[in-house]
Amino acid sequence: MAAATKVRKAVIPAAGLGTRFLPATKATPKEMLPIVDVPTIQLVIEEAVRAGISEVVLIQGRQKSSIEDHFDHAYELEHTLRERGKTELADAMAAISSMVRLISVRQKQPLGLGHAVLCAREVVGDEPFAVLLGDDLIDNDEDPGIAQLIRVHEQTGAGVVAIMEVPEGQEHMYGIVAGEVDATGHMRIHDMVEKPKSNPPSRWSIIGRYVLPPQIWPMLAATKPGAGGEIQLTDALKELAKSRTGIYGVVVENRHDAGDKLGYLRANLAYALKRPELRDAVLDLCREMLAAAERTR
Repeated sequence: MAAATKVRKAVIPAAGLGTRFLPATKATPKEMLPIVDVPTIQLVIEEAVRAGISEVVLIQGRQKSSIEDHFDHAYELEHTLRERGKTELADAMAAISSMVRLISVRQKQPLGLGHAVLCAREVVGDEPFAVLLGDDLIDNDEDPGIAQLIRVHEQTGAGVVAIMEVPEGQEHMYGIVAGEVDATGHMRIHDMVEKPKSNPPSRWSIIGRYVLPPQIWPMLAATKPGAGGEIQLTDALKELAKSRTGIYGVVVENRHDAGDKLGYLRANLAYALKRPELRDAVLDLCREMLAAAERTR
């Protein structure tokens, strides 16, 4: 396969209702829920930027304008912070607005992840692009998760998905892939099943990072609604896997499922423990709460 062009654009679907976090998400987009003090979606976009992405296409639904506002220039806030001598904090706020070029596209109907990605077709055009799900966090500063996928795509020209091994018995909760490791050292995927009810082909599941070639567009456009009347991205990926372009799975570590309540709590603790000014206090707090819980068992 011919080497691919450089991946410059990323698509982030953010049109979901966030029902698993109600009532917090009744008026606040789930993507804006903080990990310590940074919105989840900012961490996702920072990962993309570290991987060389310069343009993010945000697929939004109604009542998500606060995401765009967060990445906009906040003159009054920055001016007030500077007047109060908080120059470092003001600089940090200014950096958010210049982090990346953000383009917003409205998904007018909740027709599934495949449809959300397809909404970006006119903006992305005929070039490869990344897809990052806003409730999946890859905590790897040295080698961002999406950067690992981009490298494989630029070497092979194929589609690439992030995968992780899930515990036995939990395969029905994920999109499961099947394939063999080839000369690249990565899994060449030949099939995938969305949340298999029985006989999963493996324990390797897709997680929320993808790099897709432009060949995916007609496949997505031709995908018929599946479960729940939604257009599933997995169905188009299966077609890509069968094509000459193909698709690889790359094992990515340090993933947090911030779309799950326990995963979200775990992510908050993990990111807090990375910060020197919080680490010792958080460890003391965890020990204190654990001791209290043990006393009340």
